[in-house]
Amino acid sequence: MKPRQYAIGIDISAEDFTVSVSTDPGIVLYGSKMFDNNLNGFNKLNDWLKQLGIKSKDSVFCMEATGVYGERLCYFLNEHKYTIAVEPPLKVKRAFKVDGHKTDAVDSLQIAEYAIRFYDELNIWEPREDIVEKMKALISTRELLVRQKTAASNSLKALNRKVVKSVVAIKVLKSNIKMFTRKIKALEKEMDNLIDKKPEIKQTVNILRSTPGVQSLMAANMLVVTNCFTSEKHHKQLASFLKIAPLQYQSGSSVFKKPRTPKYGPSVMRKLLHLAARSAVTHNPTFKKYYLRKQAAGKAKKLVLNNVENKLIKIMCAMIRDQKPYMENYHSINPNILKLA
Repeated sequence: MKPRQYAIGIDISAEDFTVSVSTDPGIVLYGSKMFDNNLNGFNKLNDWLKQLGIKSKDSVFCMEATGVYGERLCYFLNEHKYTIAVEPPLKVKRAFKVDGHKTDAVDSLQIAEYAIRFYDELNIWEPREDIVEKMKALISTRELLVRQKTAASNSLKALNRKVVKSVVAIKVLKSNIKMFTRKIKALEKEMDNLIDKKPEIKQTVNILRSTPGVQSLMAANMLVVTNCFTSEKHHKQLASFLKIAPLQYQSGSSVFKKPRTPKYGPSVMRKLLHLAARSAVTHNPTFKKYYLRKQAAGKAKKLVLNNVENKLIKIMCAMIRDQKPYMENYHSINPNILKLA
């Protein structure tokens, strides 16, 4: 991406956002100016930029990922042909020393400086397909209901173990569990309906479901995480994003730890991928053989399961690339070997 003349940093909140325009690190060229976080404020921002003579082709906006607070502004700027980068807040924070004042104006200037210093590494925002946004909402709502159902089930078990029982409390919990179960099934049905309406999406889901251990919910999550396989196309990039790629930790000859995966990342996808790996090593002969062989070699169960998760990611990405379903006992051949044949 070719460097832009203007870096526009945005510090956004629920009610308003502050804008700073810079061309050199730490120097405010225009701003810091505050606007309301609504359509009226967006139009005022656009008019202000026009008055300053700042064109979309000469500028890049940068803001921190704050969930829904900045979503409407991103869509507005995208409609007006501006380039927008949405960065992880921790990544921006670590780029600066923790000293001095902390205000919206300072934060917006730092974000603009961040865009200048790390221009080549910016995560350029693009709107997702409608089906992906709807699937994401359905999946997050389903996960919320699953947690509530689990909490109700645990409470019911505890009440049933008590000597003095409350019939009313038990009745309410049973009713809630039935309600959660019904609503979870309704959400899953709606996900299936969305997939059925898009033949190309349905084909992708069917390919993903052919993978050992992968079911409809896992396939739907893969669509959301990869934006229908348009954002994360390589299996190594996807494994890194999901935080299932082991990271080394060593320094010199005195500091050394075994490579391990981070304990954070997209929680729902990580959980489903772990369950898929456990299912694969239980029911699929190829993965089961691999799992038992590694265990016999003294490898830890969690390590082997993590390897299986990475294998599943690699297989799914390859199948989507080639548009072919999973084939048992398939062996890839190095193209260089074919040339020598």
